[in-house]
Amino acid sequence: MFTLLWPITVAAIAVSLLGPPVVHACQWSRCRNQPGDPGFPTAADWSALNDTISGRLIRVMPSAKACLELGCTEVQWESGVFRQTIPGAMYAYNWEQDYGPPPELCLRNGTTCAQGDVPLYAVNATAVQHIQAGIRFAQDHNLRVAIKSSGHDLLGRSTARNSLLLWTAYFKNITFVEQFSIAREDQGPAVTVGSGVGLKTIYGAAKAQNKMFVGGTAATVSPAGGYAQGAGHSAFSPIYGLAADNVLQYRVVLANSSFVTVNSMSHPDLFWALRGGGSGSWGVIIDATFRTFPIFNATLHTVNVLTVTLDQTGDLMTTHAMHIKDWDAVRAGQYFTLTGSTSNSTLLLMTAFKDLDGDASKAQMSSFLDDARALGAVVQEESTITSFANDLVTVLDDQSGYNVIISSRLIPNSVYLDAPSNIGTAYKQLLSQGVPAFIGNLVAGGKVADNANISSAIIPAWRAAKTHVIALQFWDDTLSAADVQSLRTNFTATVQPVLSDLAGGASSGSYSNEGDVLEPNFAVTFFGPNYSRLECIKAAYDPNDLFIVPAGVRSEHWDAEGMCQV
Repeated sequence: MFTLLWPITVAAIAVSLLGPPVVHACQWSRCRNQPGDPGFPTAADWSALNDTISGRLIRVMPSAKACLELGCTEVQWESGVFRQTIPGAMYAYNWEQDYGPPPELCLRNGTTCAQGDVPLYAVNATAVQHIQAGIRFAQDHNLRVAIKSSGHDLLGRSTARNSLLLWTAYFKNITFVEQFSIAREDQGPAVTVGSGVGLKTIYGAAKAQNKMFVGGTAATVSPAGGYAQGAGHSAFSPIYGLAADNVLQYRVVLANSSFVTVNSMSHPDLFWALRGGGSGSWGVIIDATFRTFPIFNATLHTVNVLTVTLDQTGDLMTTHAMHIKDWDAVRAGQYFTLTGSTSNSTLLLMTAFKDLDGDASKAQMSSFLDDARALGAVVQEESTITSFANDLVTVLDDQSGYNVIISSRLIPNSVYLDAPSNIGTAYKQLLSQGVPAFIGNLVAGGKVADNANISSAIIPAWRAAKTHVIALQFWDDTLSAADVQSLRTNFTATVQPVLSDLAGGASSGSYSNEGDVLEPNFAVTFFGPNYSRLECIKAAYDPNDLFIVPAGVRSEHWDAEGMCQV
């Protein structure tokens, strides 16, 4: 694990030492100002903003350039904990690139470096007034804005070319209370966390308070950042619901620069939107308050299942689908990862059982594993770890700094009950198409389904789902920019229909934090019947669309870069 005092380091990389930004011109009727436009801020304007925020304006670099200047090791390059200290770095660094045409790339170990889709400047905020000043500056100068906490973002929403970045990584407050009140009504024990606090930190702090917090299994995901705005799933969601189900309050800086408290009594329409209405579309989150639960023991059961033919892999995934109801009674959560090809594949299953010991957890898995062996699959490396739940879901670091795109669907429980063979068939088809890896999340059903009565913007498909299944495509930097564009287009065109058909067709849903940014009908896929209401709420709170993100609310009215209205 590495630490970097970036606010100190960047002082040596002053704004004035960097070359001028690349000039781009827009031809639409209404565009954000970019370098070269008459309304783009002058050097004196930027200097005045820097003075206003006490010298916390940073000239942003792509991560490859920043690492060249800092002398990053390969371990640091791949460390999510390290990369989140670099304002221009993204978890998946393909989102820093503009693949064109013409391409503007800044690649690890490359010989040239362009700014690409990385913001020009960042407000390195440590106080609400820094964010407010940044928003007023962006509004006054008609600038594109990006919001970023850690950059753990699989859709490229927390970066944008020629933009001003509002960077919240240093809002690090954590406060636990036994009684959190809204309008004098006790909501029970809760934790308030700043938008720069990652899951790893929260789990440790909660353990010290004998509490548990509903979150995922990544070190650098920020619950008060984009996580709960999208919904936020957890290995313990079948017991406690989605993260958004457990949000009690947000404090937000809005597009008009006002700082507001948002909960069921104050701005309830915005509170509805912020829980499931998509990340980065509503304002800059300063902190969020979540329910906490008494700490508990859990067992993590881990096992690998190996296959040697495509048919065997399909049969294994059908078998898994048939057995997924085995764990309903104990409301287990499970992450299952399939990697392979048209020949051999490996299925890794990690299953979390609340209040069960190792032997009881193995007993829960035995029926599925016996049937897997009957198929001829090899079961190996079965193990269990029993500990506090906080420890089981704590990840010390996230492997990052690579290129990846994804496509996904929420798979309804009805498919598992009525047509499990369709699941095996879909995996076979996608493997035959060259998809190398899948992540399955058994994080629905149980309390997620029970919480259908909660009024929020969470897409209804979550309430009917059993799993969220993600297909992944990777590439290395030897691939040309043109080939990357072809890969992305082909991936959406070939993978999305298979997953969509499996999940119910045109009306099927996906988790907006872990989906394809090129979804052909993102409004239906990510937001479903909630979209029209979300548009109305956005018009009320952000009438000029300051906060526009790819595949976010009202993004269809803007070009792909969020620069010009279409």
